[in-house]
Amino acid sequence: MPLYKIIQHNANTQILIWEITESYDQLFSEVVLNMKNRIRLSGMKSEMHQRGFLSVRKLLQEAGFNDLDLYYDENGKPHLKDENHISITHSHNFSAIIISNETVGIDIELQREKIIRIADKFVDKEFKYLNKKESKSYIKKLTVIWGAKEAIFKIRNEKGISFKDNIIVKPFDLENQETIADLHFEGLSQKYIVKYEEFAGFSLVYAFEEKSELRE
Repeated sequence: MPLYKIIQHNANTQILIWEITESYDQLFSEVVLNMKNRIRLSGMKSEMHQRGFLSVRKLLQEAGFNDLDLYYDENGKPHLKDENHISITHSHNFSAIIISNETVGIDIELQREKIIRIADKFVDKEFKYLNKKESKSYIKKLTVIWGAKEAIFKIRNEKGISFKDNIIVKPFDLENQETIADLHFEGLSQKYIVKYEEFAGFSLVYAFEEKSELRE
């Protein structure tokens, strides 16, 4: 069943996850695409990327929308034509969307050891509470941190934001499935509620922007 999971976060926020098992041809035959996205699709070099792109359109249809309801701004951020917010992610054989009346961002990441080697590129203050000796949980926590920063970046979508220097994820326990993160960028201080869970060796992370923001 390609529709892997639906998470009803609250009455106004829904996450849909797709397991990409179909061929390119099957997915292409089952979705609606506007002409701009047909051109975009044909320019993708990786078939996995193409299938991920098409599976997102399957998720849109599951949520009651289609590609004609979706547009991208000049910075590449997706928007729905109605009043809802949307964020999109895909990684390997999974894709997901989150649709909400709140400002949101989402990310899926495969949990793998490679993240240890690149941790110093996106982690700074978080190293104070991470324990490298707990190998499995260390990888999972790094994956959550990366996913949180990616989700927050998708919300702001501003050039110059550094995952390492501008976004700080507060200490958390994997079991709690929730933490706080702060963005400090160009005089702006913004807090985010971060939710996370894992499935099939992946971490799903999504973030909500708190209503108020402060100028530093």
